[in-house]
Amino acid sequence: MERVSAFERKQRVVIIGGGPGGYEAALAGALLGAEVTLIERTGVGGSAILTDVVPSKSLIATAESAAAIRDASQLGVQFSVRGASGRPQKPEVSVNLRAVNRRLLSLAAKQSLDMKADLEKAGVTIVQGEGRLDGPGRVVVSTGKQGADFDEFEADTIVVSVGSRPRQLPSAMPDGERIFTWTQLYGLEEVPEHLIVVGSGVTGAEFASAYSLIGAEVTLISSRDQVLPGEDADAAGVIEDVFTRQGMHVLSKSRAEKVERTETGVVVTLTDGRTVEGSHCLMAVGSIPNTAGIGLEEAGIELADSGNILVNRVARTNLPNVYAVGDCADALPLASVASMQGRTAMFHALGDAVDPISMRTVASNIFTQPEIATVGWSQREIEEGIAQGEVYRIDLATNARAKMMGVEDGFVKLFARTGSGTVIGGVIVAPKASELIFPVTMALEHRLTVDQLARVFPVFPSLTGSISDAARAMHRVEP
Repeated sequence: MERVSAFERKQRVVIIGGGPGGYEAALAGALLGAEVTLIERTGVGGSAILTDVVPSKSLIATAESAAAIRDASQLGVQFSVRGASGRPQKPEVSVNLRAVNRRLLSLAAKQSLDMKADLEKAGVTIVQGEGRLDGPGRVVVSTGKQGADFDEFEADTIVVSVGSRPRQLPSAMPDGERIFTWTQLYGLEEVPEHLIVVGSGVTGAEFASAYSLIGAEVTLISSRDQVLPGEDADAAGVIEDVFTRQGMHVLSKSRAEKVERTETGVVVTLTDGRTVEGSHCLMAVGSIPNTAGIGLEEAGIELADSGNILVNRVARTNLPNVYAVGDCADALPLASVASMQGRTAMFHALGDAVDPISMRTVASNIFTQPEIATVGWSQREIEEGIAQGEVYRIDLATNARAKMMGVEDGFVKLFARTGSGTVIGGVIVAPKASELIFPVTMALEHRLTVDQLARVFPVFPSLTGSISDAARAMHRVEP
């Protein structure tokens, strides 16, 4: 029989993990004519869709609705019911957490099924099971319940998209009843009486914000001087102020040593000996990549000390036919980044035109209330001389639309290159900052100056008007 060369047959692509990165890689590979096999152990979309991004942001949407009802009286909207005496009484607003969690899990499952249907329509073969590398050109899949049944797939290109999982501490092991990781909260049927959140990073801050708004007493334990220690200091300051006004207890410079169950709840012991008692505890102390035990090191793939896979700007590992995308790689742990990496990896592997990814142009968002959106260089980097730039901040309190909406907290901050005035970054703290950051990201991507950004006509009144106002304030006067 005549042997068929790799160039005369379809390229075989095997993707381990069906999260946002694996999903996009599969679609791109199928579009470019490859024979694509996607291996996923739980469901298409992975943890991002089933237990992380989709359900958590759905919960946050509920919290925003509860906050809107709570604050409606500031805009002159009043809710009342007629009591037995016929006089109006203020109704009590409550959240049915069982219904909320049932809804968000249903949304997540529906999104997963929609993504699966997209892949099947594109001709992608989906295999349920645990995948691992058997060298740089073969993937072995455990498909049996006890790991007894195996399938093997030869591959010209392999994409590793195995994601990450919540970090667990031996002194605070989650039980899914009183002590939780963020993937376990959706089994709650009632709003916690007093939720203690350990960790004030993005995940901790988002859940603390959401549960505070739906009626839980919340204590946020932060080991640093301020919540959100890795973010813009001004933005973190606004969020901490909002948290405090909401009645949240923020314990700064406090580190949890252990978390234990009691007869009625939990007790968190801090390293200085203090204790905090509550009804439930959320451990939000970071995540670890799912890279152990899947044959990466045996295949010769280089890993960082954290266990993340080292990749370049096209998501390629040190092995030319193996790529890694998403949270398991050493890139920003964002679903948007995973998706872009998945597409870029396939374009590169299959010879299509590709633009290497620049993390400087990736916008990120923290879904607190208000939200924090950032892109590009930071003010800290400018102040430390890492980047040369000018900073301008304008508070939303001066914005006409913000006044109409009753928005009191937030700002727009732009960073422009010294001399040229080219936009190099920005921070927005506002309702729906995730939407407002887009024009700043576009300006950064296309290297627009603040003068060019200022020449764009915003709607009046609008929150985006503050972006134009900030850009006009940074006008460069030619010598």
